[in-house]
Amino acid sequence: MSDVTAAPGSPAAARRILAPLALAQFICSFAGSNMNVMINDISEDLGTTVQGVQVAITIFLLVMAALMIPGGKLTDRYGRKRCLLAGLLVYGLGALLSAAAPGLGVLILGNSILEGVGTALLIPPVYILTTLLFTETASRARAFGTIMALGGVGAAAGPLIGGLITSALSWRAAFVFQALVIVVIIVLIRRIEDPLPPDPTRPFDTVGTVLSAVGLVLVVTGILAADDNGWLMLALLVLGALFLAGFFRWVRARERAGKEPLLSTSLFRSRTSNLGLVTQNTQWLLLMGVSFTVASYLQVVRGYDAIQTGVIFTAATLGILVSSLAAERLARRHAQRTLILTGFIGTITGIVVLILVVHGSPGAWAFAPGLLLIGLGLGVMLTPSVNIVQSSFTEERQGEISGLSRSVSNLGSSLGTAIAGTILVAGLTSHAYAAAMVTLAAVGLVGLAAATLLPHTPAPAPSSAPASSGREGGPGPTPGG
Repeated sequence: MSDVTAAPGSPAAARRILAPLALAQFICSFAGSNMNVMINDISEDLGTTVQGVQVAITIFLLVMAALMIPGGKLTDRYGRKRCLLAGLLVYGLGALLSAAAPGLGVLILGNSILEGVGTALLIPPVYILTTLLFTETASRARAFGTIMALGGVGAAAGPLIGGLITSALSWRAAFVFQALVIVVIIVLIRRIEDPLPPDPTRPFDTVGTVLSAVGLVLVVTGILAADDNGWLMLALLVLGALFLAGFFRWVRARERAGKEPLLSTSLFRSRTSNLGLVTQNTQWLLLMGVSFTVASYLQVVRGYDAIQTGVIFTAATLGILVSSLAAERLARRHAQRTLILTGFIGTITGIVVLILVVHGSPGAWAFAPGLLLIGLGLGVMLTPSVNIVQSSFTEERQGEISGLSRSVSNLGSSLGTAIAGTILVAGLTSHAYAAAMVTLAAVGLVGLAAATLLPHTPAPAPSSAPASSGREGGPGPTPGG
């Protein structure tokens, strides 16, 4: 057996496993935010509008959210490495198609649909393989810490990297960059072998998949339609709610019949896990909502180009990087509830600073303090929120809760872009910017309220600290994105 098919026995073996898996999470998170700095370039080149670009970004995040749970289920049937490779190939094809897109429709097909489907196929195997290959709790904690950090940095650094590429070459080159990274990952995963054989007889809940996907799509589409037609928005939201209600009725019926559903309702019986899922959803809603709002305002209202916009976002990137790298040390010293509360307080404070300081100052660097606070706050709480959810379930259920966790996070990402974008496109002015940021701050208060209801648990002792993080069997941040 290859030296990377079992628990890594050396730092070199661990790096060979971890490098492609972490890089896969990075590029998927990067894809969810890098287009924010290309709004003007894409809209001018393809003859579309800010709303058109917003729709493309939102659909990408929504496709991930809608298909992440089915993607996790497929890994059991077809194998984790096979699904990972399939996802990478679909994603790479979508990136190349996006780079050559002659219009918005092809961009949506390549970026929103194919890259979204590819991400939904490849992300669950990333976390399941990490759980299976890093069997020691300490090494697993470090592995997930690395993946979480790269996911957060990918989302926060997306505007900067995308801005650099767009300014130096073109927005199309940013998609070529994604395709090249995919090629590197495919090369690196060759030596990783699936520790468990696939089970082709494993049932797949097709009806549940359709009901859940359609329901989520209708809800987010309803939010996007808010600025065009209030009645259409209401109709889509109600229809989406009906599909989701039908999904849960279908799931319960399959469970009563002794059949395996797409998603077990028992996953929602843990109050702690439910609260953790709310905080995860809110965190990614805030990250993607702030990213889209600030990037749109800088480019459309203030006239900044892609590189200027990306440089301003360096503050958020730095904040997430610093706090993510300190996550393991912070987890040993503080309870996870404390870290999540601190993260929400810091993030909400950062949003308030962005509203007050930016409104009173025409300078670009007025954005830096608020973005730095938001980055620090999000980086502090991303990992603890995931750990709380994962540690609520046994090892046997890590794959299932991983898919739910990733879906909830990506749904938050799509909702963040949809809500903030809907407010912005109604009138891209300073007032619309302030309204979007106030809305995001209000959503942050909801996450803070959920965090206050989490159980009080002491910080783990140094010897057992990794075990807490090591329970994270599946998600990354991440998400979207």
